[in-house]
Amino acid sequence: MDRPRRRASQGGRHDMGDSATAMANRKPTPQRLPEAVREAVDRTLQVTREGAETTRTRAQDAVDELVRGAEAGAEAVRDRVKEAIEDRRPATSDDLRELRKELRAIARRLDAIEERLPAPRARRKSSAGGRSGGAAKR
Repeated sequence: MDRPRRRASQGGRHDMGDSATAMANRKPTPQRLPEAVREAVDRTLQVTREGAETTRTRAQDAVDELVRGAEAGAEAVRDRVKEAIEDRRPATSDDLRELRKELRAIARRLDAIEERLPAPRARRKSSAGGRSGGAAKR
């Protein structure tokens, strides 16, 4: 039972015998084409790598900037909290000792300033004639 062979142009189907002939008649792929494709792929990968590296660098810079801002904000909050606590805590014995020391130094300076001042003048006593005689002391 021989089957009649159909050509590729008939109905779009191939018979195995027709395929071999078509393959034999086809032009061979030039050797330069795979090399050109390989170079194009290599260039594409290189550009992609460079773009990814640039993106990574920019992303790292953005993260570093955010971290610096957060650290600065945290430092400011820490300072405000520390100051608020310092203002409201009771004085320690060391604090009181330091205040006494400062007061003694201020007192010594004040004494030295007062010694350099001229002596106060003696007040003159008012004479009785300066008053009107009609007023009596009660």
